[in-house]
Amino acid sequence: MTLSLRVPEELSARIPAEQRGPGLDRDAVRLLVSSGTEVSHHAFADLPRLLRAGDLLVVNTSPTLAAAVDGRIGHARVVVHFSTRGDDGRWAVELRDPDERGTTRARTGGPAGTEVRLPGGVRLCLEGPLSATSGRLWWARVSGAGSGGSASERAAVARGGPGGVVAGLLREYGRPIRYSYTERDQPLSVYQTVFALPSPGGAGSAEMPSAARPFTARLVAELVSRGVQFAPVVLHTGVASVEAHEAPYPERFAVSEASARLINAVKAGDGRVVAVGTTAVRAVESAAGVDGVVRARAGWTDLVVTPERGVRVVDGLLTGLHEPEASHLLMLEAVAGRAAVDRAYGEALRGLYLWHEFGDVHLILPEEGPHTEHCFSNCW
Repeated sequence: MTLSLRVPEELSARIPAEQRGPGLDRDAVRLLVSSGTEVSHHAFADLPRLLRAGDLLVVNTSPTLAAAVDGRIGHARVVVHFSTRGDDGRWAVELRDPDERGTTRARTGGPAGTEVRLPGGVRLCLEGPLSATSGRLWWARVSGAGSGGSASERAAVARGGPGGVVAGLLREYGRPIRYSYTERDQPLSVYQTVFALPSPGGAGSAEMPSAARPFTARLVAELVSRGVQFAPVVLHTGVASVEAHEAPYPERFAVSEASARLINAVKAGDGRVVAVGTTAVRAVESAAGVDGVVRARAGWTDLVVTPERGVRVVDGLLTGLHEPEASHLLMLEAVAGRAAVDRAYGEALRGLYLWHEFGDVHLILPEEGPHTEHCFSNCW
């Protein structure tokens, strides 16, 4: 699905909401709500009154990693984005060229055998592309800490703990991945959601599961007090395809027995299952059988949710606003239908909503959802 619209550059959210003015918090973003082709405009803080007792929010608890590290190939500077750790200990990585704005430009990886020197004496050796159709992500083996860097630097990297050398490298030298539409580097805390939990072996997401970013502890408490439930799942996101808009690659996920039971109970009752982010959709739909029953599962998922496949579990979706060429729009169409997505994105443009991970959010509810007040003007 490709939308026939253009998102002006000025609608890119360049800094987090809480940095846009005094007294603001993460929830100071706008919320576009669509139910079928009906659209209404709200503040994100209105979410508790837009849901109802018995509804269930499925949230991704994957923590965000400081996954960008500076390196060198020969004398040339590169930036390595650590995407996904394979079962054999290799990492899928993306190499990018630094630009004059402190961000990066896409480049093709390889050739096989290329060695990248990283801080703390770590070496990265490219072995082969992750996909036969794309040279963006490459499998690479990491070795070190070796002879590079000071003794204290090498020791810090070597103390990576259960996650090994890469965990130490990212902790000591990594920074969050960011792209040119943002204004400046931010601390890792800015990229952690309120739901993020430590993962075994230092696992996590290369990029923030950003749909959950506007939630605050205060808002979560209000939702719980109104009878809205939460089901935690895990999906460790890889590096996004910002320029080429490729479909997602296989990613690690886990749905626990407790969350599976809770989701199935809500489906059997009158509640609605609303996924917070496309990552939560991918996780829960990967754990669902053709009968629509969710079972505890963990491992890798290569599921791409399309209108043809449809959704078996999810009734609604809370998500950011995606680029017109993004593969995620197929998932939105599977949940809401093409006409609803077209209408919602047209309203988002007319309403000057902000895009990307620090931007505004879109709540898709089923057509039989509760009536909400329409607020097409003077909302902000």
